[in-house]
Amino acid sequence: MSTQEKISKTKNYLMNTYGRYPIAMDKGKGSWVWDADGKKYLDFITGIAVNNLGHCHPKVTKAIIDQSKKLVQPCNLFHIEQQGEFAQMLVENSFADKVFFCNSGAEANEGAIKLARIWGANNGGKYKIVYARDSFHGRTMGALSATSKKYQEGFKPLVPGFKSIAYGKIEALENALEDEKVCAVILEPIQGENGVILPPDNYLKKVRTLCTKKKVLLMLDEVQVGMGRTGKLFAYEHYGIKPDVMTLSKALGGGIPCGAFLATNKVAKNLSPGMHGTTLGGNPLAMSAGKAVLDTINEEGLLDGATDSGQYFLDQLQILKDKYKKEIKDVRGKGLILGIQFKKKEIAKAVVEKCMGKGLLTILTVQNVMRILPPLNVKLKEINQAVKIIDKALQEVTDA
Repeated sequence: MSTQEKISKTKNYLMNTYGRYPIAMDKGKGSWVWDADGKKYLDFITGIAVNNLGHCHPKVTKAIIDQSKKLVQPCNLFHIEQQGEFAQMLVENSFADKVFFCNSGAEANEGAIKLARIWGANNGGKYKIVYARDSFHGRTMGALSATSKKYQEGFKPLVPGFKSIAYGKIEALENALEDEKVCAVILEPIQGENGVILPPDNYLKKVRTLCTKKKVLLMLDEVQVGMGRTGKLFAYEHYGIKPDVMTLSKALGGGIPCGAFLATNKVAKNLSPGMHGTTLGGNPLAMSAGKAVLDTINEEGLLDGATDSGQYFLDQLQILKDKYKKEIKDVRGKGLILGIQFKKKEIAKAVVEKCMGKGLLTILTVQNVMRILPPLNVKLKEINQAVKIIDKALQEVTDA
């Protein structure tokens, strides 16, 4: 079936909820994907930070195949061996004591919100949650209530009890926490959807100190930046802090739907049987994939690799920024979540589209930022090829 035939089926039978690129993927290997017509692309979207090991990594693929032949879904009324094993791995590699598995980032954040509220109910009747106004935590109703206003339009009334503040402004948080009914603060350590926005120096340390002082939970959404994306297994490790709750998904299952929220014992103990659940979350297939992902990250030195490759990539983007001073406002990132902020949204859109035409896939976000998300095991020659494509695309745009 050709690309156009696949696009036609999508338009005819699926709800129109995505602004899709005119590409129908057929297969992938490592940093590369091929469309239905055989065209090859360097994939620096990676499923929006899902395929952190690239496409069809042999260890993850083997784990999925092997488990699919044994047991896929027994349900959570029974003890699941792979679930306990994966939870142990996550606990031993993080701040947390307990894990709850679900299927997506939005579900993970919904669960974290419920956990925060039951904790608050048991600690003085607190229920309000503070979030950053340009954040992205998901599209389900609870998560949407803690997400940027542009995603909320048309879906009101939202869940009550949420208060937005400016990201990176500790004074705004201090004011918000004067409200004694606040039970938690939820933040992204790095805002991905908002254009790869890094927190100011010492901001997250100050947030942690303030939350502790006010007896408020600090919840970090690491759905996009967790699992090695920043050069640490979890982004909070860069900032010398530990949250009370953390949410994960995207890369957690190596492409198989998998999400989780993690917490310390003092918080997790507030949930008891019947308070929260999921039918498919934590199934053996997803758990086996997740175990293979985490094993591979740790065994193959991919955290150091992402740090080194990310710095090299950022240095190359800085050279482009110096070359195209009239077009590029900023380049930024940590590890292998990178962004090029253009001065005009028209230029950003044109460059992203031209890169796609030349075989490089990136994401346009907040209209003027090219978000770049290579796999953690990206090769330097692939980074160099991407930089050349971006350079050529900029040349064509500026010459037009």
